[in-house]
Amino acid sequence: TMPFLPCWKKKKSPVPLGKSIFQKHAPPIQQNYQALLETCLKNKCLFTDDTFPAHISSIGTGALLKKLPRNIQWKRPRALHKSPVFYAANRKQLDLCQGMVENCWFLAALEALTFHQDILAAVVPQNQSFERKYAGIFHFRFWHFGEWTDVVVDDRLPVNEAGELVFVSSVYKNVFWGALLEKAYAKLYGSYEDLQIGQVSEALVDFTGGVNTRIKLSAAPPDLWGILTRATYSRSLMGCQTHIGIYFPSVSLPCMQTTKVLKNGLVAGHAYTVTGIRKVTCRYGPENLVRLRNPWGKIEWKGDWSDSSYKWELLSPKEKILLRKKKEDGEFWMSLRDFKIHFVDLMICKLTPDLMSQEDGKKWMYSLKNGRWVKGSTAGGSLGAFNGNFWMNPQYYLNVLPVEDSKRSLGSCNVVISLMQKHSSKHRNRAPHLFIGFSLYKYQESNRKLPPAFFTRHQPVNKHQVFLDEREVTHDFHLVPGVYVIVPSTLEPQQESEFILRVFSRKHLMIFFFILKEIVDRYEGKIWEDFFTKHFEQVNNPEINAVQLQRILNNISWRNFQNFRLSFSLDACQGILALLDLNATGTLSIQEFRVLWKRLLFYLEVFQKRDTSRSGKLDLVELHAAVHEIGISLSNEVCNLMAIRYGDPDLTISIESFVCFMLRVEIMGEAFRNLTQDSKGIYLRESE
Repeated sequence: TMPFLPCWKKKKSPVPLGKSIFQKHAPPIQQNYQALLETCLKNKCLFTDDTFPAHISSIGTGALLKKLPRNIQWKRPRALHKSPVFYAANRKQLDLCQGMVENCWFLAALEALTFHQDILAAVVPQNQSFERKYAGIFHFRFWHFGEWTDVVVDDRLPVNEAGELVFVSSVYKNVFWGALLEKAYAKLYGSYEDLQIGQVSEALVDFTGGVNTRIKLSAAPPDLWGILTRATYSRSLMGCQTHIGIYFPSVSLPCMQTTKVLKNGLVAGHAYTVTGIRKVTCRYGPENLVRLRNPWGKIEWKGDWSDSSYKWELLSPKEKILLRKKKEDGEFWMSLRDFKIHFVDLMICKLTPDLMSQEDGKKWMYSLKNGRWVKGSTAGGSLGAFNGNFWMNPQYYLNVLPVEDSKRSLGSCNVVISLMQKHSSKHRNRAPHLFIGFSLYKYQESNRKLPPAFFTRHQPVNKHQVFLDEREVTHDFHLVPGVYVIVPSTLEPQQESEFILRVFSRKHLMIFFFILKEIVDRYEGKIWEDFFTKHFEQVNNPEINAVQLQRILNNISWRNFQNFRLSFSLDACQGILALLDLNATGTLSIQEFRVLWKRLLFYLEVFQKRDTSRSGKLDLVELHAAVHEIGISLSNEVCNLMAIRYGDPDLTISIESFVCFMLRVEIMGEAFRNLTQDSKGIYLRESE
């Protein structure tokens, strides 16, 4: 089960009912790898990807171009080596070399994947080669803002005049999967240049869809070694960075003379992979060691516990032989004490967030909701001084439930909340990140939107909100079971962006309360006020039952839809009420009715647009088109079954049936996504 539902959002946003200048996130181009491969094999030709061409535009337009060698050419691996290999499965490490793109953050995250071959195989499908079914086409999978995305590329790679790869390459010159993966990642984010600056944490999430924990090592928790231990022996990937800046502006290997390599062997402002930990027994007592790797494959730490350190003589011969490697491969050991001194942040990406809760092995629930901040509507800004618009931000209701089998919780539950902003530009680095954060409030009710006055009288649970100009902000909470409200916002008001809100906990439920402020359209404003005055002031009780709902719906004057004469049956109204009345009161609140009212406006517009024959009904073809326009993906079989359930004998759908049909599809879709653990199926308890 899932926790929160804000503005009635789906995978795809509803079509706005009025003109909007809101710039939505540009989704990646969808290409069918298997179909393209089969076409190329059938036509006996090599694939060329026109969506990411072998052209300077795919490299970029800025500083990276100035570093490129002259006479760049694009060649396929078969032209570069007599026996190219896609992936060498027998290699324990990646053995990749950074090229001219300053993306050590990307390589550090990629290095972490090698410790989880199943995750690596999900990102890099292994059934690809330069021999069997070779057609110059390859594909890779990335978690991209809430969805696993398949990215297709051709195998034309930029090389210099000597035929050497300009960007990522392998120590073994005939291995090309790293170069092709980098090309796919560059395509996903616009160009190679868009990989110039980034964070290890971003790439870790893109490779796994996991949740990040960031630990400031200068203020590390006392249990840091315990956290590292649990992370190492569970499904976690770890990266870290040296001092100088939040970002990783390291330089590429060919330009190493401009890199700041410190006397201790560490590279300033650089990303490293945490590859292991070990508690060793010295003559003076135990010592906690951390193993790290420079993604360059060279330049190592020179202090205590480095390859040439005298400290190794303090160990038993057996332990020294097992751990010490006198090899310039970029991997080295250092003490936990030195690690905390010389590194700024530790990033841990876990597929389930039980890392910080000490409840490994327990099942976690995961929820994801899409939202957006829109000027004049939902872009309220932070709860700063003199900002009376904070209440405008989207609100998400979260019901945290007690966990019966948790012996460690002591009345509180571990909840991880993550807010991720989506860039509107196709190019990752062309639009700077906004400062984003969120507030969490304890609330007694579950079916009311928080009014503006609430925020002046109550303090959030996280009293010191942190706003960061980063892609993702994550916080770990220990919450007493109950109802909470999450309010994501930008630091400044009237800043627009789409976002993803994710919640992880051992047990939580979604409260079906929708705040549909996001669709600001030509039907809003005075029309709603007039409607409210006319219909709700006539109702003694502001909660509407099925009979009152029928009377209101059938007497609405739909100004922009004069062709429709709605006639909802009492049975249909009872069905609608059952879908929307999830606090089981038998009635709809004013706010719940407003949700229905706005959905009706949306459905009416789509219905009118798709009813090309002006018959007042949709046939199967028109129904499919209408469902698709609303942004829901249904198979033909399911759509046909729903037509049988809601349609007339000739399988045509009236507007009333269409409304009931779409409400059920949307809510059942949300229910499935809330209950599923693997996006394939669900296990229901009797009550569920």
